[in-house]
Amino acid sequence: MPSFFDTSIEFLKGVGPQKAALIGKELGIFTYADLIQHYPFRYEDRTQFHSIESVHADMPFVQIKGRITKMETVGEGRKKRLVARFEDQTDSLELVWFKGIQWVAKKLKLGVDYVVFGKPTVYGRKVNIAHPEIEVLTTQNEKAAYLQPVYHSSEKLKAKYIDSKAISKMIRQVMVQAEPHIYETLPESLLSQFGLIEKKFALWHIHFPSNSELLQKAQFRLKFEEFFFIQLKLLKMKVTRIDKFKGQVFNDSSLLTEFYNKHLPFDLTNAQKRVIREIYQDMKSGRQMNRLLQGDVGSGKTIVAFICMLLVVGSGAQASMMAPTEILADQHYEGLKEYADLLGIKIAKLTGSSKAAERREIHEALEDGSLQILVGTHALIEDKVQFKNLGLAIIDEQHRFGVAQRAKLWSKNATQFPHILVMTATPIPRTLAMTVYGDLDVSIIDELPAGRKPIQTIHEYDGKRLSVFGFMKKEIAKGRQIYVVYPLIEESEKLDLKDLMDGYESIARAFPDNHISIVHGKMKPQDKDFEMQRFVKHETQIMVATTVIEVGVNVPNASVMVIENAERFGLAQLHQLRGRVGRGADQSYCILMTDYKLSKEARIRIDTMVKTNNGFEIADVDLRLRGPGDITGTQQSGVLDLLIADISKDTKILQAARNAASDILEVDPDLSTDQNRNILRHIKSLKKTTVNWGRIS
Repeated sequence: MPSFFDTSIEFLKGVGPQKAALIGKELGIFTYADLIQHYPFRYEDRTQFHSIESVHADMPFVQIKGRITKMETVGEGRKKRLVARFEDQTDSLELVWFKGIQWVAKKLKLGVDYVVFGKPTVYGRKVNIAHPEIEVLTTQNEKAAYLQPVYHSSEKLKAKYIDSKAISKMIRQVMVQAEPHIYETLPESLLSQFGLIEKKFALWHIHFPSNSELLQKAQFRLKFEEFFFIQLKLLKMKVTRIDKFKGQVFNDSSLLTEFYNKHLPFDLTNAQKRVIREIYQDMKSGRQMNRLLQGDVGSGKTIVAFICMLLVVGSGAQASMMAPTEILADQHYEGLKEYADLLGIKIAKLTGSSKAAERREIHEALEDGSLQILVGTHALIEDKVQFKNLGLAIIDEQHRFGVAQRAKLWSKNATQFPHILVMTATPIPRTLAMTVYGDLDVSIIDELPAGRKPIQTIHEYDGKRLSVFGFMKKEIAKGRQIYVVYPLIEESEKLDLKDLMDGYESIARAFPDNHISIVHGKMKPQDKDFEMQRFVKHETQIMVATTVIEVGVNVPNASVMVIENAERFGLAQLHQLRGRVGRGADQSYCILMTDYKLSKEARIRIDTMVKTNNGFEIADVDLRLRGPGDITGTQQSGVLDLLIADISKDTKILQAARNAASDILEVDPDLSTDQNRNILRHIKSLKKTTVNWGRIS
């Protein structure tokens, strides 16, 4: 039976079907639940009145009591405006209207006491307020000190008079009706432990706070609840997986020992050894492994992945590795094949460009079990691809794959789920990992292989180009190679291609004695590969490219990365690009070229890159600048469907909520005790499709 909260907003007084459709299209508000959870993004302080003499242009918003003593229309045509002189006992200022002049002029009267609210600015040494909110002063509004909520609207809605105030009015109307239907969702124990106010009070005071203290309590309660139910869902998935999803037991380490003793080309770092131990524990536990492996660019995730594959192959099962691009799949295949051949392990590669005969051979060898390791792209999840016994599925740069794509790989073993290892070179801040991957165990390689020198990052303005060219020439003279990367943003592809070609020509002029490769997205795959291979084989000294090289070629001899228009790149992308150099024993450099004019955010990004090589520090700054959805690509999958909480700012609340959810599930995994009945009732009331359990439904 539909609940009160499922009622369409068209049934609200003054809304109707047409306005409801527009509100739905513009704001995604369709039901009473959506409207109640359309929280204010800020509040205007209506708790105090200012005297005109104290008002200055730096103040955000002011509320003043006074009278209009003079009104006139000035200017002609587009410059026409209504100007009113507004006075109190201390001074006067101007109120200005550029739109709806006739309507405003009819409404206003001289000598009447008004309350004015707006943003003060200075024009020709005079303080004025453009398009102020104005209403007749009454005993009620003089004494009603309050914080006014401000809601997101849109230009199309405002044109139909559905502004923040109109939305507030709609919410008040619904909230009055909703009160008997709002149930408590958290147990008494949590309310008292964290000093949380009741759900119905929290919802009222988030929209209509009597004072700032009650507003803070409402915000804390709703943020805690949102995080609590997300963590509860993730942890419940984890408990279910541990209890119900059995994993194959792989404890035969003889093949692994042979590789260690005879073929391992270098010593593993302590971080790599720790991660391998964690994975080995999972694989012999009898439970399905579901682990996220984070490691910065060049930290040695691929060798860890291969060692895990040996545990599986040594026990007679198969392993697969899925990468987001053909370039990356090729790189993994070449790297793993070198080791697999030494041990007599059969390995193959399957991508979109694999020939039909090749595919048939791979399918047959997979099904009879003679093919032990398969590396590929999305082609791995095609229905035709069937394994005899898939024991381990590794997904690289997992944020490039949707949840459904990953799940398809899990179902490639008909009898038992394979162990899952998800790898990423995009460091994920701890808070984000807890929320997006809260059902996974997390391993981190936080140490670079021995002999690697930290990359030196330098910021140069365009005016220093000649000295940068001079530096590049010195590095080439030492036998090194250089990347020069240009941005490529879809909307301005033609413009970007022109920048790239102009850059290529200026480099060709500056380096007449050197061979140059060029790579961009408009090229045919075979041409792209040909150019990349020339660079890999050291036939060219400079590669001019767009961001197609962000993940891909591994050239230990490349020691300089020049990033043009670096201000146009995101932090994560800059960090990934920088990781293309510094892969050998030589000192490597990353030069960030920018215009002199930089926005505040661009400057923070550039300064962060110069200051640190630590991917996790960079990810934390990126999270603060961009928000969580962009970083992990989770916006499209709805994982971070947050309504009020903010991962980058509410870390402590998130941690407290996760601990609380964990404690409850430890004692009562099925939420069947009387104490947890509020939680269970809330989860049962939600639609099956609701991602965020913290919602009203």
